[in-house]
Amino acid sequence: MSIYDSLNEPQREAVYHTEGPLLILAGAGSGKTRVLTHRIAYLIEKKGINPWNILAITFTNKAAGEMRERVDSLVGFGSESIWVSTFHSTCVRILRRYIDRLGYDTNFTIYDTDDQKTLMKSICKLLDIDTKRYKERSFLAAISAAKDEMVTPAEYEINAAGDFGKQMTVKVYWEYEKQLKANNALDFDDLLMKTVQLFQMQPDVLEYYQERFRYIMVDEYQDTNTVQFKFVSLLAGKYQNLCVVGDDDQSIYKFRGANIQNILSFENTFQNAKVIKLEQNYRSTGNILDAANAVIRNNRGRKDKTLWTDNGEGDKIRLREFDTAFDEADFIANDIRSGCTKGDSYNDYAILYRTNAQSRIFEEKFVACNIPYKIVGGVNFYARREIKDLLAYLKTIDNGQDDLAVRRIINVPKRGIGLTTINRIQESAIAREIGFYEALQGPDLIPNIGRSAAKLDSFVALIEYFKGRVGQESLSDLMKEIIEMTAYIETLEAEDKEDAQARIENIDELLSKIAAYEDSCADEDEEATLSGFLEEVALVADIDSLDEEQDYVVLMTLHSAKGLEFPYVYLAGMEDGLFPSYMSIDEPEELEEERRLCYVGITRAKQELTLSCARRRMIRGKTQYNRMSRFLKEIPENLLEEGGFMFPFREEKEIPVQSAFQQAKKAFSQQPFQYSAPMMTAAKQFAVTKEKGLDYTIGDRVRHVKFGAGTVQDIVEGGRDYEVTVLFDTAGVKKMFATFAKLKKE
Repeated sequence: MSIYDSLNEPQREAVYHTEGPLLILAGAGSGKTRVLTHRIAYLIEKKGINPWNILAITFTNKAAGEMRERVDSLVGFGSESIWVSTFHSTCVRILRRYIDRLGYDTNFTIYDTDDQKTLMKSICKLLDIDTKRYKERSFLAAISAAKDEMVTPAEYEINAAGDFGKQMTVKVYWEYEKQLKANNALDFDDLLMKTVQLFQMQPDVLEYYQERFRYIMVDEYQDTNTVQFKFVSLLAGKYQNLCVVGDDDQSIYKFRGANIQNILSFENTFQNAKVIKLEQNYRSTGNILDAANAVIRNNRGRKDKTLWTDNGEGDKIRLREFDTAFDEADFIANDIRSGCTKGDSYNDYAILYRTNAQSRIFEEKFVACNIPYKIVGGVNFYARREIKDLLAYLKTIDNGQDDLAVRRIINVPKRGIGLTTINRIQESAIAREIGFYEALQGPDLIPNIGRSAAKLDSFVALIEYFKGRVGQESLSDLMKEIIEMTAYIETLEAEDKEDAQARIENIDELLSKIAAYEDSCADEDEEATLSGFLEEVALVADIDSLDEEQDYVVLMTLHSAKGLEFPYVYLAGMEDGLFPSYMSIDEPEELEEERRLCYVGITRAKQELTLSCARRRMIRGKTQYNRMSRFLKEIPENLLEEGGFMFPFREEKEIPVQSAFQQAKKAFSQQPFQYSAPMMTAAKQFAVTKEKGLDYTIGDRVRHVKFGAGTVQDIVEGGRDYEVTVLFDTAGVKKMFATFAKLKKE
């Protein structure tokens, strides 16, 4: 029996179509990775293609690792010649070889988010920018968006003509690029942008890789941005053997620059492209898929497809509405504990939510219930202080031009080199147009350095010693020697013994990571290099930390969940204003992206799906009353389990819940007596008569003749009228007097 006989008909068609552009529209759980790996095997086994000529690109290290394992098992001998990696890893490999053509050294440093923030902070200080008015993160976001669109500082300056706000960004962008170049560093966006620039400026390099990669496959194509599209287009330009796999219904990364038009207009971009739909789902039950189909069908900007399965209908979807977010978390925690008591594993369960802030209540409940859990997307291991310190030593040893790394460790542990000295070194380096570390190597040339010169000499001697050890000993031994010679652990213990233990455990974990990297290189018969380790660390993602062998409940945002699956899934916080967010409700394109996010969440569930919402929830210190998410109302009632907390739910009313304080405040504010009719006669001609009372209160749904439906958030009784605050579904928050507003209770 052939390995291809296990594929369904559309899957086989996709595997056998090897020449020319191919778009595989792969619905959630439809076996797209299986198709890609079998396609690679078919190219080698049946078409006689050299493994060297095949490139497979995906988005996460986790997905690349899984694909690599499957390819190795299918192809066997020769599979190591196939490039299976992420976009960023692919570009790093190319740049390590050819970036000197762009004026960089090949041992460049890759800046993570924290490094970028540090650099931007120094740039704003250098340019004397008021960061209370112009936020550093806004500059970084603008620059990242520009690089995603292949816009250089010069082009940005032309486009910003006449716009004062953008003119400020122009100055920052120029300085940001200047300092990156001086530090021999690239940020994540540069990895792609510089590779595309390399291809455009060096035709021989492009031709080499076009010949090298005659067959290109791209996974998760719906998540590509403009620069990634350009990269793929250039590589496939000669032979046109480009196979992209994606699902426009799962395009949820617009905020990262993803351009859904890349997949929607694929046939227009690549002439004679073939389109194959994979609609059979192997993951979920029929009811779950029917719910997902019903929700996503409300989007207009999509390619038509309908998921189906042979798995049977399965359980009905559970829909639960709670009074508060605490009740919601309490139910979910007890539900999970009950399931595990009956024999389930904790790692069978996942809680998905729209924002990271929603995790706090679940954490508190899980701690109280002694339920093991892991939050995906929390503090990154490599963002911890002690880890960044030690990595800064490695970066300085590998690339002395990285000013950020050198400045971070010049007085860590403390060497008596203060901020004044560091500023004098920086000023001298800028004046002489050299790097920070190069300035350290000639302390006598630094004005007013005084007695600090000896300390700088000592620091430089230490770094030069470590540089001499590179290649002479393993990376693990080098790291241990750095820790020992700097007395780093002793310094941590002196600072805070209680805090030190956790930090030491993190350092031990870093040593384990280095050892694992060396073992991996040995298995693949490759040299374990310092640059290679730093590159691997820089490209790690949050989702890569998810260990599916560990038994814990997973908590994560919906964005982090794409590509994963769990037997039991809870979608929490399904309320208008939270999911979809208020910012997206009035914007059709944004609302469609939120609906795609809901579709992704639903299709993570294999056996059982629970959707939950709360009538009131504390957000940013204020209690908000929200109605059920409009996405829930798009699910047919026949797919929902009966006997939940909320039926019928089409005409639900918000029930106001007032605390004792609110009740007392209301009683206190009431007027002790009313004016008699004669006393009111004259005033009636010139003043508004206050209503005797309102037929609605806080939490009720009301309707305004202009603004439509909304939820009452606050009522303040004044001398002449009631001031009512209403959160309208489409118009946002409005304050108005009750007499003029004429609000009608729904």
